[in-house]
Amino acid sequence: MKNFILNHIIVVFLFTSQISWGQEMVRVEGRITDPVGNPLELVNITIPGTTMGTVSDRYGYYVLNWPASDTLVIRFSIIGFESQAITRLGPFQRALVINLNLFPEVREIEEVQISGERDQETGFVRLKMKELKMLPTVSGSVESYLQTLPGVSSAGELSSQYSVRGGNYDENLIYINDIEVYKPFLIRAGQQEGLSIINPDLTESVQFSAGGFNASFGDKMSSALDIHYRTPTRIGGGFELSLLGGSVFFEGMTQASRFTWLAGARYKSNQYLLNTLDVQGDYKPRFTDVQTYLTYKVHNKWTLEFLGNLSINNYQFYPQDQRTSFGTIVDAVQLYILLDGQEKDRFNTYLGAVTASFNPNPRLSMKFIGHGYRTTEKETFDIEGYYALNELDKELGSENLGDSILNIGIGRFIDHARNSLDATVWGGTYTGAYKAGQSKIKWGMKAQNELIDDRINEWKMVDSAGFSIPYDGNTVNLAHQLYANNTLSTWRMMSYILYQNQFGIGQNMLSVDAGIRSQYWTFNNQWLVSPRISLTLSPDWEKEFRFRLASGFYYQPPFFKEMRTPEGAINEHIRAQRSIHFLMGGTYLFQAWNRPFQLSMDVYYKHLSSLISYKMDNVRILYSGYNDARGYATGIDIKINGEFVKGAESWFSLSLLQTRQQLTYLENAGAELTGVYYPRPTDQLINFGLFFQDYFPNNPTFRVYLTLLYGTGLPSSSPYTVSGEDYFRMPPYRRVDIGISKILKDENNIMGEKGLFKYFRTAWISLEVFNLLGVRNTISYTWLTTVNNLNGQVGQFAVPNYLTSRRLNLKLTATF
Repeated sequence: MKNFILNHIIVVFLFTSQISWGQEMVRVEGRITDPVGNPLELVNITIPGTTMGTVSDRYGYYVLNWPASDTLVIRFSIIGFESQAITRLGPFQRALVINLNLFPEVREIEEVQISGERDQETGFVRLKMKELKMLPTVSGSVESYLQTLPGVSSAGELSSQYSVRGGNYDENLIYINDIEVYKPFLIRAGQQEGLSIINPDLTESVQFSAGGFNASFGDKMSSALDIHYRTPTRIGGGFELSLLGGSVFFEGMTQASRFTWLAGARYKSNQYLLNTLDVQGDYKPRFTDVQTYLTYKVHNKWTLEFLGNLSINNYQFYPQDQRTSFGTIVDAVQLYILLDGQEKDRFNTYLGAVTASFNPNPRLSMKFIGHGYRTTEKETFDIEGYYALNELDKELGSENLGDSILNIGIGRFIDHARNSLDATVWGGTYTGAYKAGQSKIKWGMKAQNELIDDRINEWKMVDSAGFSIPYDGNTVNLAHQLYANNTLSTWRMMSYILYQNQFGIGQNMLSVDAGIRSQYWTFNNQWLVSPRISLTLSPDWEKEFRFRLASGFYYQPPFFKEMRTPEGAINEHIRAQRSIHFLMGGTYLFQAWNRPFQLSMDVYYKHLSSLISYKMDNVRILYSGYNDARGYATGIDIKINGEFVKGAESWFSLSLLQTRQQLTYLENAGAELTGVYYPRPTDQLINFGLFFQDYFPNNPTFRVYLTLLYGTGLPSSSPYTVSGEDYFRMPPYRRVDIGISKILKDENNIMGEKGLFKYFRTAWISLEVFNLLGVRNTISYTWLTTVNNLNGQVGQFAVPNYLTSRRLNLKLTATF
């Protein structure tokens, strides 16, 4: 009897199983996020009354299968968030997409905000990619996001260069997937710069440190930007089209995610913007790049990765004329130049890196990276100009108000260049990490070879009223000339070790991040040792506070530009610049209007020595080529961010900065002489940034994004002065950009599954207004000189070069 019953049970089980297996199944998928769009990992997705379920991955995505004919009840839960249950009535004809925002429990809001905003162990700020995609900026780059943060100032809307806490544009580290990347070296102006090397379409995470970063990051004095491209978890892609260019990307994976691919291509042309400049002509900028990131899981312990980038940047310009009015009401002047000639520049860069990741057990991980970077740059121009400098009629009520009434100077100039640079950087890196409980040890070693071939041939002739300047009465002189032929091949060896741990002190938590970094350079045989330490205290208070102290040595060995003197020679005795950071900061998390907010403040001081002094001309940095200065930088950075509008994060940042330097000289007897302290070229006393987003109360598919930047004037001086002690300040930088977007479809199926939108996951259209207030911001000066007067004095006029004026842009963005 037992066997009879058992056999019948087995038969019934197999019969019902066959029925179940024979049913048509539907794919249920989606993404779980918090209210501000951050993905939620390890969310439990269950179907009550069954054993079916899954969890979301690190990107918030989940997938499961369900009988197509059955009604679905699905429950989402995770500690710290309110659980939700969703019901969908069957039968289902196609795949079912259920995306969901989970709202934090009130008592857990602050803790969630901490983890999404800052890595307290390293002092890096984590930037949200969702805001970056919506930011109304000309470049659309990650660097434009940074410009709204405290301590960061920009080089203008046409450039992705940025200055951090008094450092120049060459003092910032940029990593993509643990690989240090470089930018072209010969670029003179923002309109030549093209695309940022970072592709936002491929980016998963962005972390930024304005100072006090740990020993695992390299050898620059100011900041570190850590970029990681994502590993795809689905097959899809997206595109963006605008009046300034476009981009497209594709991603996918094989079954079980053994092989994944991610690729993107971009095209950009600033011609639409450049036509608003005072210098009129035929602008033909063409910037393109292609990037790819591939991963292959060899087996559970080994993974191979490949990162590749090809960038081709062409800038052509055929000038016609320039008409620039400047000065004051009591001293109004106009420059008119009739131009002829052409400029043709080409900047091509290539990057390739192969990474082998080895994880023998959950506590130990290692990486082996082989990387190579190459840049080939050519800069050629022959520009001829005939200019007239005239005083304008400034009498109110005059019939000739604003017209030229008196000629101040006339002249002619010829600008010539045939410059080229070939640079190859290649090497290997080994890094490792071992974790035991709350402690972690990281280490790394790197060897890098640099091959540089530099050819310079440039000169400028200026003829003022029939006299060649500089005028000595006897010979015909060039106003500027530079000839150089330099070839370098050097090796750098770097290593670091880093210790991280968390300790309980009563009910308080203390995090320690201590390490030491070393580097040796074969060019000058200089060996550098950089100890660094960071302490973060999380006290057990009723209010949520965190405090951080950080200090360390940050050396910056010269790469190439810093080594070359104004005469074109290489200084063989050049040494590394040094900055000692002292930083004290704090973070306070609180609630207002039942929404999370964060207030952060950093106070810092940087002691600078062995500096290589420099001057700035647009985005070009002109170094002295000698360790001839010392100085300091000190300031306060303040930022408040949160949901000023529910479900939409905004922030305000304010920075106060003072950075000074003094030149040092050596007498013949070897005694050191020093000059007076004067502002460094990046001394921006006040810098304010704002990003604000809102939506229409009755229609959240319409959203508004506003960025505002204000920075007091930077110091500037004549190129004919030896130092910057005789300086004046440029006008303040003021800019407002606004964007209005309409969400056509999001992951919650706004607009339904009708028409063209059924093929897309998300889609939105944006109208952007650049430079909303039409402010004429000054980026640099063109200096005109006249021949000696009767007293032997040379007249000098600083003619401002303005940035772009107001422009509209229409942008369409979609993913599928």
